[in-house]
Amino acid sequence: MKTNVAVFFGGRSVEHEISVISALQAINAFDKEKYNIIPIYISKQGRWYTGDNLLDIRNYRDMKKVIEDAEEVFMRPEYGDYNLYKVNTGMFSKRNPVVAELHVVIPVLHGTNGEDGIFEGLLETIGIPFAGCNTLSSANGMDKITMKMILRECGVPVVDYVWFTDRQWLSSKDDIISKVESKLGYPVIVKPANLGSSVGIGKASNREELIEKVDNAEKFSQRIIVEHMIEQLKEINCSVLGDADEHESSVCEEPIKTGDFLSYEDKYMGGSKTTAGMQASEKRIPADLPEAVSEKIRCMAGETFRVLSCHGVSRVDVMVDEKDNSIYVNEINTIPGSLSFYLWEASGISFTQLMDRLVQLALKRKRAIDRKTFTYDHNIFSLGGGVKGAKGAKGAKI
Repeated sequence: MKTNVAVFFGGRSVEHEISVISALQAINAFDKEKYNIIPIYISKQGRWYTGDNLLDIRNYRDMKKVIEDAEEVFMRPEYGDYNLYKVNTGMFSKRNPVVAELHVVIPVLHGTNGEDGIFEGLLETIGIPFAGCNTLSSANGMDKITMKMILRECGVPVVDYVWFTDRQWLSSKDDIISKVESKLGYPVIVKPANLGSSVGIGKASNREELIEKVDNAEKFSQRIIVEHMIEQLKEINCSVLGDADEHESSVCEEPIKTGDFLSYEDKYMGGSKTTAGMQASEKRIPADLPEAVSEKIRCMAGETFRVLSCHGVSRVDVMVDEKDNSIYVNEINTIPGSLSFYLWEASGISFTQLMDRLVQLALKRKRAIDRKTFTYDHNIFSLGGGVKGAKGAKGAKI
C-alpha cells in the first residue's frame, strides 16, 4: 500500500510564492511508486485547497483562478483524525466527505504562520506524523533574537546584537539609537526578527540610515534586531538532515551576493529562472574553503541543529570574517528554500532520496512520541473526598 503524503505550501507569508516553488520541486521529486502525494495549498487568506491544478506552476499566474479550480478542504483539530475533508458539499452529498486519509505531512511553508511553529502546533494537536521541526524548535529557529540567545548560551558563536520591539522604538528611539551606537557602532544590519528570505533587511552606516531601516523593518515584525556588520564578509551555507540526536551535514556552499548581503533577488531570482527557487541563485558548490574551515562550518551547523532540537532538513547560514577568519552562525532556516536539495545532491543524496528520508524521519519521531506518557489512567474526580481548586484554596466537596 502506498503512503499518503500531504505536502502543505503557500500560506499567509511574504514568502508565499517561494513556498509554492519549493513545494512543487519537492512533489516532483517523490517516488510515485511508493507515495501518493496530496498537494494542499494554503491561500494568502489562509484557506486550504487541494487538486491536480495546483501541481502546475503556470496556474499560479492567476491566483484567483487557481483557487476557483481547486477543492477547498480542512482538517479537524482532533487528536488522531488524519482525514482531509471537503468544505463544500452538494445538497444530496454526505456532509464533509473525506478527500483522503493522510499518513504523513511534509510542511513546505516558508516564513510566518508556517515555519514559526504556528502550523506545527496544529499538526501536533492532531498528532499526525510530520517531517520538520516541532512547535518549539520552529519558533526558536524562526525568531532571530531567541535563536541567538540560545546559541550564545550553548557556546555557538554569534555576532553582537541589540534587540527591541516596535513599541519600544516608538517610545524610546533615542535610547535605542544610543545603545546601538555604543555597543555596535556602524555599520550595522537591521532585520525583522522573524522573517526569512532577506525580507525587510537593510544596512545602516549612520544614524539617519539606522532610523530609515528600522522604520522599514518594523512594518514586517513586532521585534527588531540590529547586528554588528562584518565588512569583510564571506557567507557560507550548510544543510543538516536528521534529528537532534542523529544528523549529518552537507557540503558547504558559497552564495554569490550582488551587494553587502544576500538579497531576496540574489536568493530567488537568478537570471530569468524565476521558477527555480533557491536552486536558481548563483553559488559555488562546494564552497572554495580550506578543508579544515569547511569541516568546522559543518560541525557548527550540526551543533546549531542539535541545540535548537531541530528535525528534518534545515539550512544553517554562517558568516566568515575574512579579516581574522572568525566564524559566526547567522541564522537557521528550518524549512529552507528548495529544501536545500541541491546541497544534498552535491553530498551524494538525490532529491528523491531526501524526500524518502523526510518521510521516514516523520514516522520515526511519531513512534518515539507514542512511547511517552501524556495522561494517567486514573480519574481524580472519581476518588471522592475534597478536591481543591474548583472553589479556591478551600476546595469543594464531591
